[in-house]
Amino acid sequence: MMTGAKKKRSAVWRKIQAVRFEDIKLWCTRRLPILTWVPVYNWKENLIPDMVSGMMLAIQQVTQGLAFAVLSSVHPVFGLYGSFFPVIIYAIFGMGHHVATGTFALTSLISANAVERLVPSVSINFTTNNNSAPLGLSEFEMQRIGVAAAVSFLGGIIQVVMFMLQLGSATFLLTEPVISAMTTGAATHVVTSQVKYLLGMKMPYISGPLGFFHIYAYIFENIRLVQLEALLLSLLSIVVLVLVKELNEKFQRNIKVVLPIDLVLIIATSVACYYADMEYVYGLEVVGHIPEGLPSPKTPPMNILPEVVTEAFGVALVGYVASLALAKASAKKFKYTVDDNQEFLAHGLSNVIPSFFFCIPSAAAMGRTALLYSTGAKTQVSCLISCALILVVIYAIGPMLYWLPMCVLASIIVVGLKGMLMQFRDLKKYWNMDKIDWSIWISTYLFTICFAANVGLLYGVVCTIVIVIFRFPRAKTLNLKNVKEVEYKYKPEDNCESLKQVKIVSVNNPLVFLNAKKFHADLIKIIQKDSTSSQACEDVNKCEQNTLLCSFPNGSCHGESLQPCHSERRVLILDCSGLNFFDYTGVSVLLQIYMDCKSRHIDVLLAHCKASLAKAMQYGGNLESENPVFFESISSAIDAIRIHRVRRTAGVGWGLEGFLDADNHLLKSGEILVTQ
Repeated sequence: MMTGAKKKRSAVWRKIQAVRFEDIKLWCTRRLPILTWVPVYNWKENLIPDMVSGMMLAIQQVTQGLAFAVLSSVHPVFGLYGSFFPVIIYAIFGMGHHVATGTFALTSLISANAVERLVPSVSINFTTNNNSAPLGLSEFEMQRIGVAAAVSFLGGIIQVVMFMLQLGSATFLLTEPVISAMTTGAATHVVTSQVKYLLGMKMPYISGPLGFFHIYAYIFENIRLVQLEALLLSLLSIVVLVLVKELNEKFQRNIKVVLPIDLVLIIATSVACYYADMEYVYGLEVVGHIPEGLPSPKTPPMNILPEVVTEAFGVALVGYVASLALAKASAKKFKYTVDDNQEFLAHGLSNVIPSFFFCIPSAAAMGRTALLYSTGAKTQVSCLISCALILVVIYAIGPMLYWLPMCVLASIIVVGLKGMLMQFRDLKKYWNMDKIDWSIWISTYLFTICFAANVGLLYGVVCTIVIVIFRFPRAKTLNLKNVKEVEYKYKPEDNCESLKQVKIVSVNNPLVFLNAKKFHADLIKIIQKDSTSSQACEDVNKCEQNTLLCSFPNGSCHGESLQPCHSERRVLILDCSGLNFFDYTGVSVLLQIYMDCKSRHIDVLLAHCKASLAKAMQYGGNLESENPVFFESISSAIDAIRIHRVRRTAGVGWGLEGFLDADNHLLKSGEILVTQ
């Protein structure tokens, strides 16, 4: 037995000795992305744009931090902490260059359920100043932030566990319609939760199934309790915010720095409230005492973790889904990559570590990310600069926010959710591209507003999987094949020079969210391999299970290696005869392939393309109208290519005339034979 133990220790020691410095360095750069981008940071070109973006981001972080803390049913100062600590952690571990993490409306709303359930509201008074309690706040407020911090801690632990289990690869189940519907429904919940502040009403906390409708029922039953002063100030704030933000968007190309209307509104209303003594004269609810400085670390209350499991899972899933969508969108826009699993780790640690500093759950927000886009941010340095400015607010400016009216904060929250609420416009897009995705969007939205964001997300994923399971068997009855061979032969005397750079990919499976990502990766891999190959004509190559690459060899030169013809523009023909059905994600991938090939100077033609697919692609993408893209058959597409190249040799440009005659003429060089 001792011998066996010694052997095991010896084997472990050999494995430890086998680890090289390069392996450790590679692991560190993978898990600490900051080590990758900091050494190559271009201080001369990027520092000024990052500084401008950081200053604008700090303003938005402060206003949203205060507002989303109130949304989470905790004291506003904890929103400032939540805008500071998570940002630093994500800058170290995150991969999104334009992802502005921090307080988030959806996660705040979810954590508020646990706060209100475990520490019920008796009489919220943010102006209480109790020097005997930590941070000078009341024991009631410290108990509430303890619950919110516990939700953040457990939610972060769940995300870290998902990272360890490598569950980032399962994110393909989170389709765009589901995410869009869930975030829109959650934004509707957030707006509803702020109505009491906008109207200046005192009302109990209402949650649970159908709580959305109970809130409005209570408001209409007690409509006489509306505070006219708060309502007028809310309407004025919303009008000013919307008007100035629209003007900023309209003239952002002409001005380098947009007007920080959120900050201007906070300063103006705070000064007006102070000099008019609105808190006592009109009874307006204000933010109250804001403690100075950063808190000392404290362990979240571990004894309540079993009671916040539901909210923790909601924070972990909803926060990650919304953040990953923004990270991938920014990566696609600015052409860099994001690792799904690494994002699990980054957001998990951004929740776990800040929970020791009285922070509410965090995630990336659409408004902040859009701000970084518009202000020209280059890297995460902009977020770190915003942290430095937030630190100034926490130590010096925070106490001056005492007189900020709560109805103004609520107005900032509502207007800040404009981007999410405008996702209702996606319904037209889904209706035109795939009505099943449209129905999933509607039902997921209804489930979200009737129950909660995490319930709506779970329903959307399950519904999508069930629908695909039912659609795939239906497609397989239509004689789907894994391999479909298409061969073109020309007479020996024919010169196949014009078809050297023409390739075919035969799609033999439905293209939906389950296989769209792999199809895109396989096809891009083939295109990249072909672009570096020294052969112009190759034998048939399989593209895993769903694609087939075909070439056009001369009948007299089978197996011979020819030099590529660089004078002709390459053409990729997608044979869509096996593509029996598709969804929004599938159409998006086809459009992405079209744009990728266009950037590589490759023309893309689609043969055997169904009318519904052609309509969806034309609706969803900016296809060049002067170039025919869709053809009834592969032979007609090849005829069109041949005629175009002959016409171009004769000095005639790429036009519609040659393609109109393509279906009525065979190539003069010989008969085309199609064998399957």
